[in-house]
Amino acid sequence: MARLSAEADTLLNGSHTGTRRSDHFLAGLRSASRVTFVSHVQPDPDCLGSMLGLAHLVETRLGKPTRLSRDGLINRAENRAMVELLGLELIRVENLDFQPDEAIVMVDSQPNTGRHTFGDFPLYAVLDHHTTPGDLDDVPFVDVRPSLGATCTLVTRYLIEQDVPVPSRIATALTYGIETECSGYPREATQVDDGALHFLFPLADKDLLAQIRNARLPQSHFDVLMQALQNSLVYNRLVVSWVSNLPQPEQAAEVVDFMVRFDQVDWALCGGICGNRLILSLRTSLHGVKAGDLLRSVVGTLGRAGGHDRRAGGFVDLANRSKSDIEVIQAELCRRILNELNWENAQPQKLVPTI
Repeated sequence: MARLSAEADTLLNGSHTGTRRSDHFLAGLRSASRVTFVSHVQPDPDCLGSMLGLAHLVETRLGKPTRLSRDGLINRAENRAMVELLGLELIRVENLDFQPDEAIVMVDSQPNTGRHTFGDFPLYAVLDHHTTPGDLDDVPFVDVRPSLGATCTLVTRYLIEQDVPVPSRIATALTYGIETECSGYPREATQVDDGALHFLFPLADKDLLAQIRNARLPQSHFDVLMQALQNSLVYNRLVVSWVSNLPQPEQAAEVVDFMVRFDQVDWALCGGICGNRLILSLRTSLHGVKAGDLLRSVVGTLGRAGGHDRRAGGFVDLANRSKSDIEVIQAELCRRILNELNWENAQPQKLVPTI
């Protein structure tokens, strides 16, 4: 099957089809007995909302049964609230069993950029907005739009194109997914993202959105923040925070979301030890600086990384968890990011006095 271009409604060989990408997506699913949507590791609201919206599209237009899955745990308080309040039924990816004529759709991620294994069952489609390069050569349908702020925006466009009624539950999930991807300053939203929000918000459940946004926080949230504050060093306009015990991977992102608001920095990096990995999260308040590319360059062959203009994440596998070995890795990562920012000679200053 000729692979469809993600940049225009044409075949990859340049022949114009005259149809929309959502038409192509649905056409390739007509012979499937079932459609299963798979996520990236620790799926976030954009991933969750996108899977739910696509499942609604497939069920409404094709009458096919669908399944939503998750790769890893969902631990961030807001994300757990989203799953619970919207009643999302998620199957652990390792527990999936596939039928011979089943279609597998990867959402908000790309093959071979994380822990994605489906045995001998190939992917039918990839829908994403990340710049992280994945292995897409053998995927029949690909719609990757880095110009968009959220994959939920892409899914909303599909629903609008197909004139599918959007129930409040679906609209709520899509709205929150776009919000989380495009929040902060400077915003990473385009006119298309804002248009999707304008369409969805009147349909969304405002009370549920408020409950999700203001989810109750566990004690570990404050433990991690305390560790980060006590182990934060400022190098010029960069703050680097180390957390020796990170209970959940998503908490590294919570740290940098908090730290990047410091009025004396433009960049915030957090590294936290979670299991046998050093989880990394990066934020910047600058516009158009490609944080994902920067962190990918910093991590290099030590692990994996990717992201967007303002936000990025990654990890380094730890072969040894001894304090000395971890300190060597931390020092190397710090050296690399300072080199990338051209601040090689910056001297560290404690963010807060040691208590």
